[in-house]
Amino acid sequence: MILEGHTIAITGVGGGLGSEIARAALRDGARLVIAARSEAALADTAAKLDPSGKRVAYRTCDITKPEECEALASLATERFGALNGVIQVAAYEAAFGEVEKADLEKWRRSFETNVLGAVNVVRAAAPALREAGGGGIVFIGSQSAYVPQLPQAGYGASKGALQSTMFYLAKELGPDRIRVNTVMPSWMWGPPVESFVKMRAKAENRSEAEIVSEITSGIPLGEIVPDEDVAEAAIFLVSGRARSITGQTLMVNGGELSR
Repeated sequence: MILEGHTIAITGVGGGLGSEIARAALRDGARLVIAARSEAALADTAAKLDPSGKRVAYRTCDITKPEECEALASLATERFGALNGVIQVAAYEAAFGEVEKADLEKWRRSFETNVLGAVNVVRAAAPALREAGGGGIVFIGSQSAYVPQLPQAGYGASKGALQSTMFYLAKELGPDRIRVNTVMPSWMWGPPVESFVKMRAKAENRSEAEIVSEITSGIPLGEIVPDEDVAEAAIFLVSGRARSITGQTLMVNGGELSR
């Protein structure tokens, strides 16, 4: 129960990784404030996580809007008395396409959400974390910042910028015992990658197993990393077990870049 007595705010709790992180945090003793843009989805997720409503609160939040991020941090302190950690999952991923044909509005939205939105979350949470005596902030990065596996330069560039931001925030907030780290997955077996595999299999008239085999051929551990494993890394970094770790990037990729 490494999060016993801690209140953790998690953004981007729709399907996939955000929900997996919320489940893991609740399992490990945390009180949760979860956020996403869809109130209906949030209400459903909160009810499934904690039918009693005693340990899970929720609020809609568009992280590109500072006032909504501030309301999220306020909910944590009002409902549970403190805020001890933040896991920033919410992201815009649709900045696909080669440069000459790319929709630069999607690039712009990617940076506004994945970088400036993350900064909005940190700015809103920092006073409460400071008041609690410190805590952990975890960003979700992407290996696409390093490796052009798909034509998604806009998304990859935004995640590269997010990693640079992390270094500065770790130095700035460190004196207040606020740690800032990044979990960086590659292929991650959850709804987005499942949809991608189905789409490719249909477009290329191949089996889904063939597409998965092609992807895993470059992963030493031999499987696409499941959402749950990425969630476990985020839980570790936001917990007190990582009390001396800050400004770091933890690759959760099955060893894909080790060759």
